[in-house]
Amino acid sequence: MTGSRTPEAEVSARGFRVAIVAARFNDFIVTSLLQGASAAWAERGGAPADLTVLRVPGAFELPLIAKRLGASGRYDAVVALGCVIRGDTPHFDYVAGECARGLLEAGLDTGVPVVFGVLTVETVEQALERAATHAGNKGGEAMQAALEMAALLKQL
Repeated sequence: MTGSRTPEAEVSARGFRVAIVAARFNDFIVTSLLQGASAAWAERGGAPADLTVLRVPGAFELPLIAKRLGASGRYDAVVALGCVIRGDTPHFDYVAGECARGLLEAGLDTGVPVVFGVLTVETVEQALERAATHAGNKGGEAMQAALEMAALLKQL
């Protein structure tokens, strides 16, 4: 494709305003995701004053706040963080599916990238692996995706 550009491997956070909305349910996992996202923000030069963090009860509540943040006009992207671990009931299917659908709709409705940083896993061990504080933290990856999307939208 002539004239096409590919996003940089790591986009700078300078000049962007990002909100993180994080669930309190499974906090022992989500706190690590939040630390990963915040570290990725700082590593990419993001100003502390340009990063807003809000907490909600659980993953099911993420879409409403993400949509409100996106619609506010104050943020270039929203990162949603949570953790839903499958149990012995169909609760997982309802929460994970509706959370994903709601976050997708929030981004489409507002035109602001809403990045899905919600772990949907079978076991606590899988969640711990994906929220590890070393390389591979899905919170950090979600922040990277948010910055790439914000930069791409700024170019359009």
